[in-house]
Amino acid sequence: MSGTLYGLGVGPGDPELITLKALRLLTSVPVLAWPAPETGESLARRIVAPHLKPGQTEIAIRMPLDANRFPVEAVYDRAAEEIAGHLDAGRDVAVICEGDPFFYGSFMYLFGRLAHRYPTEVVPGVSSLVACPAAAGAPLASRDDVLVVCPATLEEDVLRARLQDVEAAAIIKIGRHFAKVRRVVEACGLAERAHYVEHATMADQKVLAFTDIEQARAPYFSMVLIHRRGEAWR
Repeated sequence: MSGTLYGLGVGPGDPELITLKALRLLTSVPVLAWPAPETGESLARRIVAPHLKPGQTEIAIRMPLDANRFPVEAVYDRAAEEIAGHLDAGRDVAVICEGDPFFYGSFMYLFGRLAHRYPTEVVPGVSSLVACPAAAGAPLASRDDVLVVCPATLEEDVLRARLQDVEAAAIIKIGRHFAKVRRVVEACGLAERAHYVEHATMADQKVLAFTDIEQARAPYFSMVLIHRRGEAWR
């Protein structure tokens, strides 16, 4: 009998935001897999580190973070093969993913390779899409508002078209695209109605009004929140 594959959302950064179900599975499975950059530590593993038990086998899925090279098919092919070996041996495997596994989460690429072959369960997690508004005290949307989620990686003219008549928006994956985001938000007349959040729920969390941002760059884990009315409850 094969093991079960679990995709565990472990939240945006605060270890206390892991769900009870994810925590139970995290501490009971014999094998853990986690995404990581080519060098350096894994944010997903850092989130769960306080909860890990001795003796668990760990698989580091190291990948480039360059948008031009991601997702790298060969990386996921190799990871899926290694995970499949444990599943075939009857061992359950939990793949941990910061935020939620199916909201821009890397687990989906393993899901696509393995879910048709093995019992699979996805455990949703607290996403940055809800953590950032909570940190900023800025509700995302209300009543009939349409919420648009825009990756900052979009071409500038495409991003501007998406935001031109938006009611509520979250711009994600900012990183080196911050200058472009600033130009677009200002061009759309939304700067006074925007908030900036980086590293939400983490020790180095930063929350600013968009017009107060002086920096030229932003970390990858940052977000701009916009509501055309300024406040969703108005």
